[in-house]
Amino acid sequence: MSSSAHSNGDAKHGARPTAILHRTPSLPPVASSAEGIYVTLSDGTKIIDAVGGAAVACIGNGHPVVKQAIKDQVDKVSYVYNMQLSNEPAEALAHNLIASSKGAFDLVGFVSGGSEAMEGVIKTARQYFYETGQGQRVNFIARQLSFHGNTLATLSLAYHPTRRAPYAALLNTDNFHHVSPAYAARFKGKDETEEQYVERLRKELEDKFLELGPDTVIGFVAETVVGATTGVVAAPKGYFKAMKSVCDKYGALFILDEVMSGMGRMGTLHAWESFGDGVSPDLQAVAKGLGGGYASIGAVLISKRVAEGLQAGSGYWKHGHTYQAHPISCAAALAVQKVIADEKLFENVAVQGPRLESQLRARLTGPNARAAPFVWDVRGGGAWWAVEFDFDNEAAKAKAKGYEGKTFGTDVQAKALENGLVIMGFTGGSSLDGLKGSHLMLSPAYNITAEEVDKIVDIFVKSIEQVLAENGL
Repeated sequence: MSSSAHSNGDAKHGARPTAILHRTPSLPPVASSAEGIYVTLSDGTKIIDAVGGAAVACIGNGHPVVKQAIKDQVDKVSYVYNMQLSNEPAEALAHNLIASSKGAFDLVGFVSGGSEAMEGVIKTARQYFYETGQGQRVNFIARQLSFHGNTLATLSLAYHPTRRAPYAALLNTDNFHHVSPAYAARFKGKDETEEQYVERLRKELEDKFLELGPDTVIGFVAETVVGATTGVVAAPKGYFKAMKSVCDKYGALFILDEVMSGMGRMGTLHAWESFGDGVSPDLQAVAKGLGGGYASIGAVLISKRVAEGLQAGSGYWKHGHTYQAHPISCAAALAVQKVIADEKLFENVAVQGPRLESQLRARLTGPNARAAPFVWDVRGGGAWWAVEFDFDNEAAKAKAKGYEGKTFGTDVQAKALENGLVIMGFTGGSSLDGLKGSHLMLSPAYNITAEEVDKIVDIFVKSIEQVLAENGL
């Protein structure tokens, strides 16, 4: 073993040398092959991926249509630099995205993933105002308990205290500002109606515009459905209409991050169609479900308003990366979108999503459910669901016997992996300081079967109950 490599791991999967600086404290198992939602590890163990990695593998692994498209593109053109040459799959994918947007978007810019897409959004929004003679617009407003990527700019735009903590001294606090999350279950007042809550949030946003100077604001940015930070949290009805009304009033851009929630994850191509009051944005970022994990790709979707502003100015995108509009990535993404359409996978999601929800509710909140005292909420839509746990409420405290559940989400994630199921578990999404709450997420492939839904729920519930039992609950 070289001096740069090191050994770590757990008892189940054994220690082995690695030269990778991994993102986890223990060495993750190595996947050696995969088909559909099933992944085979290097030790021969077969597991179920119930989250698609991170809501990415929307049609599972190994789909023959996508594999063939990638092979065919390798035989044609593997790489050209998009400042010198365009390529056929990039042009075709762009036309596909515009045609399927129902008039919401006019142009597309391709990048390599979600963080790059949000960087592209930030820069495109600024370029729009720079080129339309409004250079004084330098401020973005986003939300607390949000996540927009792992670059310094996107960490500045987002606001989750524990994720930002190591980099706080480097983050930009002059141009990135924050208002409250739209999370009614946690932050709506006891005596507030939903309408009053939305109005309070609308006024808070307008007050922030006025505080900064309305003509200095570039735009308001939000995840249509919040992902990892709070766990599949949708805004109250009317919220996005209200937020857009403030942007429109002061000439700012209304910007949506659908890196996780978009491209079909919520049961519609764009999450704003079903969970965003039907309000299309001026700029939108997409990524994960675009390429389905077959290749690294993201995109910035650009409305007619912004497109016309850019075209009347320099006429080109002042933003680029080496692998932008990569031919193989675009060919893979185009094939993924073809599979979703040809196999009518949104129709499948409309059946399997409610099946998943009903089983989660019955097994976790029913009268005989071991987890019931600790389940705060079961929520989601389409092929994206979360369960939030609370060990602070009175019913939980009566049962918990001192257990605080601070690592419950990650504990269940580890237990599920032992049981052959990949899920996502998080802590810190239930309070503004990022210290309270645990939630678990499921985001299976759109072509999941009823039998697979049942298997996932069985292992998921078993894992939750085992962690509770291990803590005397």
